[in-house]
Amino acid sequence: MTRFLAGVAAGAVICAWAGSALAADLPGKFDGVTIDAKLIGGQQYEALYARIADWEKATGAKVNVLSKKNHFELDKEIKSDIATGNITWCVGSNHSSFAPQYPDIYTDLNALLPKEEIDAFVPANIASSTLGGKLVMLPRAQFDVSALYYQKSLYQDDAKKAAFKEKYGYDLAPPDTWQQVTDQAIFFSSPPDFYGTQYAGKEEAINGRFYEMLVAEGGEYLDADGKPAFNSEAGVRALDWFVNLYKAKAVPAGTTNYLWDDLGQGFASGTIAVNLDWPGWASFFNDPKSSKVAGNVGVKVQPAGSSGKRTGWSGHHGFSVTESCANKEAAASLVWFLTNEDSQKLESAAGPLPTRTAVWEYNIKQAESDPYRKEVLSAFQEAAKHAFAVPQTASWIEISNAVYPELQAAILGDKTSKEALDAAAAKATQILEDAGSL
Repeated sequence: MTRFLAGVAAGAVICAWAGSALAADLPGKFDGVTIDAKLIGGQQYEALYARIADWEKATGAKVNVLSKKNHFELDKEIKSDIATGNITWCVGSNHSSFAPQYPDIYTDLNALLPKEEIDAFVPANIASSTLGGKLVMLPRAQFDVSALYYQKSLYQDDAKKAAFKEKYGYDLAPPDTWQQVTDQAIFFSSPPDFYGTQYAGKEEAINGRFYEMLVAEGGEYLDADGKPAFNSEAGVRALDWFVNLYKAKAVPAGTTNYLWDDLGQGFASGTIAVNLDWPGWASFFNDPKSSKVAGNVGVKVQPAGSSGKRTGWSGHHGFSVTESCANKEAAASLVWFLTNEDSQKLESAAGPLPTRTAVWEYNIKQAESDPYRKEVLSAFQEAAKHAFAVPQTASWIEISNAVYPELQAAILGDKTSKEALDAAAAKATQILEDAGSL
C-alpha cells in the first residue's frame, strides 16, 4: 500500500483554498434549493446514486437528474449545451479524459470546499483533476486502470494444458504478455459459443485500448512536438493485435460495436476466457446473481507488450459544478457527499479503486478475510503502478472520434493497418492544426 501511495503521489500539487466552509459544516442546509444534474449512467453507479436521497434528507435540498448516459453520450450532450448556451444545470459527471475539453464551464472547487477535505484525496488524483490551477472536479472511487480477469477452470483442465503445451511449446498459465493472450485467445475460442477474449470496438474505448497497446509496443501517440506519431511500426503491431484476433474469430463478431457494458456482460455470461477490464466489474463478475463465472474468476496484473511495458491507460471519474450554477455551495455539497468516505467505501466495495487515502487503507483491512477481494486489490494495486493518462490535449476526444473509424476499417479488413493509421494520423493532424495546437 505504501509503495502504491508513493507512486501515485508523484507530481502532486498544492491547492489553494479560498473558501470559508469547515468540514463540520458539511453537508450544510439548503432548504428549498433544487440542483439539476447530468450523471453518468450504468448499473454499477446506481448504489452510489441511492445516497442522493440521504443528502436531500440532510440538507433539505432536492436533486433533479436531467439525464443518465454513458460518458460518450453525455459528452455529446454537454457539447450541445455549450454550443447552444444551455448550461443551466449545476452538477455534471466528469472524467479526467474528457475534462480538458471544457474547463471553462466548471467552477473551482478549491473555493467551495474545505482544504482538509481536498487533502484527504490521493494527491495525484487531485493533480489530474486540476486544470489551469482550477480544481474542476472531485474524484470518485472510480480510479480506472485495467487488469486481466480470467476463468480459472480453463487453466486447471489437464487436457487443455496438455493440448496447449503441444501446440505452443510452453505451459498454459494466466497470460503475462499480450502475445500469450493472443495464443490463448485463439486456443480457447470455439465460435459462436465461446471466445478467447473481447475488446471494445468503437469511440474513445477502442482508441484508448489502441493507445495503451501502442505504448506497450514501444510507440507514442503524440511525439514531443505534439504531432501524431502512432502510424509507426509500433502502431502497426498494436493495431495488428486487434486485427488478427478478429480474423481468427477469437473475439465475438460484434466486437466493433462493443462498449464497456457489453464487455462486462460478455465476461459475466461465461462465454469469454480472458478479459482486460476495469476494477468496477470485480464484484459483478463474482456475484452469482449477475455472473455465470462467479467463484471461477481470477485477476492478475495486465499483460506486457513486446517492449516489456504493460498496458495501463488510466483515468478517473468525478463530479463537477458549473460556473453558471445559481447555488454553487449546495452543488459543491452534493459533489462532496457523493465522493466522501462513506460514498467511496460503498463504491469501492464493488471493486472500483478509491481516490481517498483513508479508503484505500480501510479496503485493505476489510479484504483480509476475503480471498477474492484480496486478489482483486492486489492485482489492481500492481496494475496501478503501470498506469498512464491519455495524451494531455484538449482534442483527445475529438481525435478519438476521428481515429476509431479507421481502426475499425482495419479490423474489418477494409484497409491494412498501415493504411488505416496513416489516414487516422492525417485526420488527427488536421484536428490539432485547426485547434491551434500545431
